[in-house]
Amino acid sequence: MLAVGVTATLVPALAPAQASAAEPLRRFESQKPDWRRCDASQPAAFQCATIQVPLDYSRPDGKTIKLAISRVKTSVPGKRHGALLFNPGGPGGEGLDMPFVLKDMLPKKVREQYDLIGFDPRGVGRSSPVGCRLTAAEENSERPYKAETFSRDVKWARTVADKCRTRNGDKLPYITTRNTARDMDVIRAVLGEKKLSYLGYSYGTYLGAVYAQLFPERTDRFVLDSAVDPARVWRGMIQIWAEGSEPAFTRWTKWTAQRHRTYQLGKTPSQVRKTFWNLVRRADRTPIEEGGQKITGDDIRAGLRQAFFSPQYAAEAVVDLKKAAAGHGSGRSGLLPGGSDPAPRWSASTAASSAAQPPADNGSAAFWSVVCGDTAAWPRDPEQYRRDAIRDKAKYPLYGDFASNITPCAFWDKPAEPVTAVGNKVPLLVVQNQWDSQTPLASGIGMHRALKGSRMVYVKGGEGHGVYSGDSGSCADRAVNAYLTTGKLPSRDVTCKPPAGGQGLGVKPSLTPRL
Repeated sequence: MLAVGVTATLVPALAPAQASAAEPLRRFESQKPDWRRCDASQPAAFQCATIQVPLDYSRPDGKTIKLAISRVKTSVPGKRHGALLFNPGGPGGEGLDMPFVLKDMLPKKVREQYDLIGFDPRGVGRSSPVGCRLTAAEENSERPYKAETFSRDVKWARTVADKCRTRNGDKLPYITTRNTARDMDVIRAVLGEKKLSYLGYSYGTYLGAVYAQLFPERTDRFVLDSAVDPARVWRGMIQIWAEGSEPAFTRWTKWTAQRHRTYQLGKTPSQVRKTFWNLVRRADRTPIEEGGQKITGDDIRAGLRQAFFSPQYAAEAVVDLKKAAAGHGSGRSGLLPGGSDPAPRWSASTAASSAAQPPADNGSAAFWSVVCGDTAAWPRDPEQYRRDAIRDKAKYPLYGDFASNITPCAFWDKPAEPVTAVGNKVPLLVVQNQWDSQTPLASGIGMHRALKGSRMVYVKGGEGHGVYSGDSGSCADRAVNAYLTTGKLPSRDVTCKPPAGGQGLGVKPSLTPRL
């Protein structure tokens, strides 16, 4: 259920009863940012500023928070179309550096038309960051269900929720996607734009879809790359990692069996499958020592879940683990082979490097703030998680018990407002790899289905999380660039072949999986 807009110049999500809040909102929209060089080591063209936004948009007279924004202006004002805002995903991903990094990736014809705009979403990075003082062990949310450890998992989930509540107080209920979308509209107004264009990856696709739902008349050229299914927000988007992993694992067994001479893991898919599960059982009995770590069977299942979407990575990892199990170490320091863990290309921190750094656990704190605070659909009974984890481990052996186990959301305070129901005819572009570990194909199709005015660019056989890289010359990049430069969607959905040697934007395991 969406709140009703008040006037065309205000935040549409305000209910009529909040009409008296209209005038205070204008002071946020009329701010004049003090643009300055982001950092002395960066070019003067890369500029940063800080603006204020309401903590609670229903009370714009109340507390405010800081929002860090950045820009690289087009050097060809005569060709300028508008502002192109970026989000890297997460929730919890910092986006302040994206204009600086993406300016060298985007084709000239796109750069000429847009001021490139970045921002750290509320609660993230340099935008009034949240932190819960979580230990490294508490940040690790990949927890397999086991009867003997479930009570400890419940205690962990309750502890994380309690720490976040204690450390962040009245700020926590307002670190949500709906409020970040409202912040985006303040950014639009501050920039003096009537409409906003947007490129969002992963979680950023949901953020973009929520903006389009709340502000359809201000939505210009929106590209949603590697999309979240709005109907699965948010527990379903963690569970889909288990659902999507099984076909990827089956594909891997076939791929590896065809290359038995290279990997020696089995001549048939069933033999490859047996090799893998024997390795898991062996590691559960006696952890495998590799790269200074002791790797259990659960570690293998969790660590290789993403790798199975790129079969060569997984095959090399299983070969190395077999060697390590036999006492012949490979010299690796992790579960994936060396060189197989490319991070998204905007991940290096550059902007405002001399500024105060966010809390060490900011990524995890922001992640839980959003996924728990967006929706009340999380079960509150720990026993429901137990039952679901048992069921899903049988249904999805690779990762089902991880995906359905208890999370801090079971003990989070109820959301301040309902989750956004995404479903409209706003024309925008959805881009999706077939073999994406974090937002599997079914998720991208779900977003495309919800946005009835959208077109999809589908990369059949495409691997990795993230499709659009700017100027690679690939079929998908050409389709996105054509849309960004002309504003015209393809007449129908587009099916592309993957670029030669392309792996999307990479497979990157982490202690707390991100979208």
